Amino acid sequence: MAQIDAFFKLMNDEGASDLHMVAEQQPLLRIRGDMERVKFKKMGNEELRAMLYEICPEEKIKIFEETGDIDFGYEIPGLARYRCNFFQQKYGVGAVFREIPSEIMTCEQLGLPKVIARLAHLPKGLVLVTGPTGSGKSTTLAAIVDEANKNRKDHIITIEDPIEFVHRSQKCIINHREVGTHTKSFSAALRGALREDPDIIMVGELRDLETITMAMEAAMTGHLVFGTLHTINAMKTVDRIIEIFPASQQGQVRSTLADALKAVISQTLFKRIDIKGRCAALEILIATPAVRNLIRDSKTFQIISTMQTGKKFGMQTLDDAIMEFIEKKMISPDDAYSNAVEKSKFLKYLRKPPSDFTEV
Repeated sequence: MAQIDAFFKLMNDEGASDLHMVAEQQPLLRIRGDMERVKFKKMGNEELRAMLYEICPEEKIKIFEETGDIDFGYEIPGLARYRCNFFQQKYGVGAVFREIPSEIMTCEQLGLPKVIARLAHLPKGLVLVTGPTGSGKSTTLAAIVDEANKNRKDHIITIEDPIEFVHRSQKCIINHREVGTHTKSFSAALRGALREDPDIIMVGELRDLETITMAMEAAMTGHLVFGTLHTINAMKTVDRIIEIFPASQQGQVRSTLADALKAVISQTLFKRIDIKGRCAALEILIATPAVRNLIRDSKTFQIISTMQTGKKFGMQTLDDAIMEFIEKKMISPDDAYSNAVEKSKFLKYLRKPPSDFTEV
């Protein structure tokens, strides 16, 4: 048993999402969004480095010492998996660990709208799950892949850096590939995947032009592709994909994206005030013919109004999702206001003026 496993056990017991360990500081846990110090001594750089290296693969240690940061996965059987990030900082080594539960929650257990589970049954196309870091994108994506795994008879390939949720093959056969371990890059893995007879491809992150190009190509050639982006809403997601391409190619990309895109799920995580835990407010864009036309005609600014009138297709805006949480008294008015798009809708719920002076 590695020495650091005791911290992972504490992390699990406390319901923490992240563990932070930095040289010359006490360890910290992120619990329900807040950082809380662990009652433990401050560790020196060499002491912490020895503890961290105990769980780090040898080849990753070499990369870390050459580059100053690495990502990898670590698992404690019967407890959980952890996404590990080591980095060098002014006072020595640092590390952040994200807990990934061993048990994959279903769409129903997560309380996701029914349209989300239906996305797992699409024959082809591109489905994007977006949101800021730590908003639960991986959890939502895992639930969708789990839905496909239980109900389809297909081949699923996941490409991640590192592997997070581990799916056991059920009706589907699932192959997990890790960037840096099983393949050189996301784009290389995607290029290879097209020759590996997949039906569904899950890409952990669409982080560059080549990966986005390959993902759209896969979606256009009859595959169902799921991917994540660090964007804050559906409209920004469409713009981000188009803007990553050179201006001379953007017209063609708009047309390709309009044909390939099936849905965008953008989520924001909130701390609950009624019970311990957190909940995700989802903005859902379904690529109806009207949405496709807006993308082709470079009128993405009109997507928000299409979502407001497209509830019968399963669409909803972030503000609608937040309003539902407010009315159910699940989240605080301050959190609702600070994350809302049209903040004026939520002013009436505040007991005092907004704390963010830039919004006044």
